[in-house]
Amino acid sequence: MTATSQAPSSSDPAESAPARSGGPLSRLPLPSMRLQKGLALANVFTQIGIMTTGVLVRVTASGLGCETWPKCNQDSFVPVPGAGPAVHQAIEFGNRLLTFVLVAVAAALILALLRAGRRKGLILLSLTMPVGILAQAVIGGITVLAGLIWWTVALHLLPSMVLAWLAAVLFVRVGERDDAPPRQVVPTPLRWLTILSTVLLAGVLATGTMVTGAGPHAGDARIGAADRLQLPIQWLVHFHAELMVGYVCLLIGLVAGLIALKTSGPAIRRAWILIGMIAAQAVVGIVQYWLGVPELLVILHVTLAGAITAVTGALWAAGVIRDRADA
Repeated sequence: MTATSQAPSSSDPAESAPARSGGPLSRLPLPSMRLQKGLALANVFTQIGIMTTGVLVRVTASGLGCETWPKCNQDSFVPVPGAGPAVHQAIEFGNRLLTFVLVAVAAALILALLRAGRRKGLILLSLTMPVGILAQAVIGGITVLAGLIWWTVALHLLPSMVLAWLAAVLFVRVGERDDAPPRQVVPTPLRWLTILSTVLLAGVLATGTMVTGAGPHAGDARIGAADRLQLPIQWLVHFHAELMVGYVCLLIGLVAGLIALKTSGPAIRRAWILIGMIAAQAVVGIVQYWLGVPELLVILHVTLAGAITAVTGALWAAGVIRDRADA
C-alpha cells in the first residue's frame, strides 16, 4: 500500500512539514525522523507486549478476574476487594489497562506522521493501529462475556498477530524517504514465495491457538471441559509442528533464492534472523511439550510467536523498498 504512494518534494520528510501542516497540528513541535522511528518501534513492542500480558492472564487463570466488560464487575470499572481473587483481578485489569498504552502510542505516532507531512500511504497504514486496537478491545469483551470459550480466546489472539505484522511493516516504511521512488528488489517469483510463507505462518498461528484450546490452560478454573476444544491435543501438536516445518522450508528456499540472485536491501538479513528465531521457537515448543506445558514456557512461546510474526512483516516489506531517510 505504501510502496506506490506519492511523495512530497523535500528529501527530508520533516523539512516540508511547515508548509503542509496547518491548524492545531502546526502548534506541535516538528518531530524528527528519530522520534518517528522511535514511536513506530514502540508501537511494535507494545503490540507484542499485550500478547505477553494476555497469555499471562490465561496461564494464571485470571481470565475472569474481571468477570464482565467494559466494567471489571457489575458495580465498578476497577477491581473491588472481595469481588474475586486479588491477584486475578490485578492481572486481568492490568492487561486491560495496557490497551490504553497501545492507544496512546498509536495516537502519538499518527500525530507525529501528520505533523511531519508524511506521505498519504504511510498515514493510512498508521490508522490501521487504532482501528485494530478498538476491534481487539471489543473482541476481548466478547471473550469475557462468552465465558472464555476456546474459540473466542483464539479470535482474541489472532488479530493481535495481524497488528504486530502491520506494525513491523509500518516501522520499516517510516524509516524510508517519501520522495524516493519505490524499488522492487525481490523478484516476483520470490515475492510469491514470501506470500506463501506468510499464509503458512497464518496456519501455524491458527493451529497454535487450537493446541491451546485443547490444552490445560483454560484461562479460569471455572471453565469446564465442554468449553474446551474436543480434539486430541497430540494430533493438534503434530499438525501445528508440521506446518511450522513447512514454513521453515519455504523460508530456507527463499533465502537460497535471494542469495543466488544477490538481492539488494535487507531481505537476506531479515530472512536469516527469522529462521534463527523460528529455531529458538521450535526448541521452546518441544521442551514445553515434554514438560507438560509449564506456564513460563507458554508465555515465552506466545511472545516469540508475536516477534516472529513482526519479523515476517519486516521481511515482506523488504521486497519493495525506498532509500533510507537520514536520522
